[in-house]
Amino acid sequence: MARRVAIGNNKGGAKKSTTAVRLAEALAKKGKRVGVADLDPQGNASRRLGWVDDPDSPPLTTSEAIEASAEGVASQVWQPIGWKAEYASRIVLMPARFTLEDRAVEAGQKGAWRRLAKALRGADDHLDYVLMDCPPSLGHLTQLALAAAHYALATTEPEYDSVEAAVRYRDFVESSGEDLGNPDLKFAGVIVSGYDMRIGAHVGQLDGARKLFGDQVWGIVPRRSLITNADEYAQPLSEVNDSSEVRGVFELLADRFVKEIPAA
Repeated sequence: MARRVAIGNNKGGAKKSTTAVRLAEALAKKGKRVGVADLDPQGNASRRLGWVDDPDSPPLTTSEAIEASAEGVASQVWQPIGWKAEYASRIVLMPARFTLEDRAVEAGQKGAWRRLAKALRGADDHLDYVLMDCPPSLGHLTQLALAAAHYALATTEPEYDSVEAAVRYRDFVESSGEDLGNPDLKFAGVIVSGYDMRIGAHVGQLDGARKLFGDQVWGIVPRRSLITNADEYAQPLSEVNDSSEVRGVFELLADRFVKEIPAA
């Protein structure tokens, strides 16, 4: 079984999808086999990994894997990503489209919060890690991810509302494992993204995040337009000019990741 990590924050714009995509890239470059499970109906992580939906012949997505409520069904949903880089062959995707919203309204159905865990059972044995990109909420879709995860990782921008939302996510993780049938769930850490030392509020909020999370702050991703551009054009960082600094940041985060969360 892969080590499963739910990446979340109780606020939008906290760089969850960017973190999922770029950590997957950095881990794959280290030789790890990585699955990205998109739990956000916006499907941003899916698009940024080069996945293209086909309305005329819709491929299976996370929504169908959850809806099936069948053990191991996720094995039918994993798909290659659209990047051409050599290491991209070590990344597979469980994509999302807007129809994932249909699963969000099923929270009251018996056993609904265990459906993703059931779908992944035996379906990720060929992987080292599964990164689950959660929506900006603590609702049913995030709870599906947390019920299936071994660890939870928060992302935040160095802004008051984002840091507070990361704290809410951490506290929810630490208090909800039993209720989600996942008592071994652990909060692993937080990544601060979009940091600009020229902005006084960022400096202050980074200091605040360090006080709130202590040594669980894994690292800081600087604000760089090339990250935004790579996301916008669904590119691996290895294809972006002058990206060595940013690639180095994510490679260091991947080093911390495998140290904190060793593959099974």
